[in-house]
Amino acid sequence: MSTLAIQPAAADRIRLAQLPPLSLYVHIPWCIRKCPYCDFNSHESKGDLAEDRYVDALIADLEVALPDVWGRKVHTVFFGGGTPSLFSPEALDRFLSAARALLPIEADAEITLEANPGTFETGKFAAFRALGINRLSVGIQSFDAQRLQAIGRVHDDREARRAVEIARDHFDNFNLDLMYALPGQDVAGALADVETAIAAGAPHVSAYHLTIEPNTYFHRHPPVVPDDDIAASMQSGIETRLAAAGYANYETSAFARASRQARHNVNYWQFGDYLGIGAGAHGKVSLRDRIFRQMRYKHPREYMERALAGDAVQTRQDVTPAELPFEFMMNALRLAEGFELTIFTERTGLALNAIARELDEAERRGLLERDHRRARPTERGRRFLNDLLQLFLPS
Repeated sequence: MSTLAIQPAAADRIRLAQLPPLSLYVHIPWCIRKCPYCDFNSHESKGDLAEDRYVDALIADLEVALPDVWGRKVHTVFFGGGTPSLFSPEALDRFLSAARALLPIEADAEITLEANPGTFETGKFAAFRALGINRLSVGIQSFDAQRLQAIGRVHDDREARRAVEIARDHFDNFNLDLMYALPGQDVAGALADVETAIAAGAPHVSAYHLTIEPNTYFHRHPPVVPDDDIAASMQSGIETRLAAAGYANYETSAFARASRQARHNVNYWQFGDYLGIGAGAHGKVSLRDRIFRQMRYKHPREYMERALAGDAVQTRQDVTPAELPFEFMMNALRLAEGFELTIFTERTGLALNAIARELDEAERRGLLERDHRRARPTERGRRFLNDLLQLFLPS
């Protein structure tokens, strides 16, 4: 293990002995249609993607951000959205070529593209693979036509299955996003979706409970969804079935076969750094003496104007030493294996005794277990994660 960061010399200062791994997140905000449950920064395309101008803006944004990450290797790249697969391979190739010229992207970097089944074409996805994208994350949500209609997806069950076939033909590493506790869904239906994903040979499956978020159509017009007991049975059944099929539940909602964990997401959960560019993108970057979060302007038109003028960042705020324990734990405790104790010091610049009391209390309540090397949430801690996290909130 590498040299640890030292404890801050003053309450408002940190010192990092080394910087964490760096990822690049690229937000492409357009989609075919806004889903009624979606609270992400996404906008209906209405026929005009402004590809060329948006890629120009992304490159300009990246150029301005370079001083904060100068000389650091990029381990993973993630194109999120929105629906990034709406963009042409030529547009993504132009961005990646510029990014490789500006940043040392590792030769074996994981490069992920989010894709929705309604955008799948064999030739297009073969081209995505040829330009260096080596992982897909496919927003299936369900293989049931009625459930897809109930949550407002633009694809149907046949398109979902066809998307999986194309993904499997061109990518040996792909994720299938599934949702459960959908309107009208029963336990058998939720498990049938999982069985289909397993039968398709997906190396990675993400299974999310449908949540009703503020500022969404479903929040204004709530659908009838399964009650908490049925949803809990769905979750338990999904976890059991995936485990039996050889998938490790390595993070709250993520399941992977051997060596197929999402490296980009694991970097988030281990409190690594990520430079976020694109409309509304969030980022977290460490310097030797501080850690800051930032957000780009959200609306695509305003983002493009400002990025091309060298002013894409709307907010930039340092994370204070008092906030760091909760910020770290909010990510690390999502992992089934928790975190190595030395990582806490490396990534925050705080000595482990800064959270000694909270660790003791979490262990006393049966929410956490630890040894001399690692701390991990117990089964109870994973079920009551919010209770565990609250122990680390700043007083």
